[in-house]
Amino acid sequence: MKGLGGGMHKFLLKWAINSLAILVVAHTVKGIEVSSSSLVIMVALVLGVINAFLRPILIAITLPINVLSLGVFTFFINGFLFYLVSKIVKGFVVTGFWPACFGAILFSVISFLLSLFVRE
Repeated sequence: MKGLGGGMHKFLLKWAINSLAILVVAHTVKGIEVSSSSLVIMVALVLGVINAFLRPILIAITLPINVLSLGVFTFFINGFLFYLVSKIVKGFVVTGFWPACFGAILFSVISFLLSLFVRE
């Protein structure tokens, strides 16, 4: 990927990491399913876009609750966004609130750990 710009390379790498994290979550958390391995790529893209644009707005709106809960409310926001992606991408199924929260937490942990291994 030498011909790609640094920003594009980082984007593609992050997208690949998130796709792998979604795949692991779908195979680990009961109540989360992805109908095909190729759909994982779309789920990772939609989740990335939603996290980039909608998550900061929700964090800002719920800032007082977040401060009072010492940041714990952020887990619920992440779970909600994870569930929202399941409503947007057909074939990605999240059966409820708790699977969404556990899936979002596991997704974050896996994505973080994989990112540590590929640091430049």
